[in-house]
Amino acid sequence: MRLLTHNFGWKLLSLLGGFLVWLSIGNDPDLATILSAPVQFKNYPKDLEISSVITDTIDVETRGPSGLLRDLRSARLSAVIDLSNVKVAGERTFTLTSKEVKLPRGVELVRTIPAQLRFTFENRASRELRVDVPVSGELPAGITGITTEVVPPTLTITGPESRVRAAKNAVTDPIDLSQVRGDSRQQVAVYVAESQVRFFTTPQVTVKIHAERRH
Repeated sequence: MRLLTHNFGWKLLSLLGGFLVWLSIGNDPDLATILSAPVQFKNYPKDLEISSVITDTIDVETRGPSGLLRDLRSARLSAVIDLSNVKVAGERTFTLTSKEVKLPRGVELVRTIPAQLRFTFENRASRELRVDVPVSGELPAGITGITTEVVPPTLTITGPESRVRAAKNAVTDPIDLSQVRGDSRQQVAVYVAESQVRFFTTPQVTVKIHAERRH
């Protein structure tokens, strides 16, 4: 009996608070809303990469009490896809359910748009690309030409196997010939057009410029 009466006032207040919350939710009209949610991945396979177009957001249609839907708008809603069963290269389809889209109690998942996501996984590969140096502008008077040396002359890229094979030579930002006054060196950024590959190291090289003067 003593246990039941211990802190009786606090227990009664807590019970009353819970009842008021239930009452306010119970009196809320049921509404539907569509929210945008980012797509996230967990247990990403170590040696595989997605080579297909990556869907990074989906629309989530939900139904529930208006108060809960208001809170849902301020929450960080996301669709989390578990890739633990992806072991080898190939196409995989993922159906989006309440398992992937976690919603608070009382809010129903009506549908996601799209309802499924399909990705192509490829083995990760890497190779070296030669770095080319494009030029722009015209040489100033007195300088007949230039020769360039790139350090390092190649950079390593990595990514999905087919994308790595398709990648062409890497190129630096253009060297402006009109600014050449003599021998010099410039640090320039390097670019590769294939969007799904990346460089192993910082994409930057040193270009040594040797100016040839008119005698």
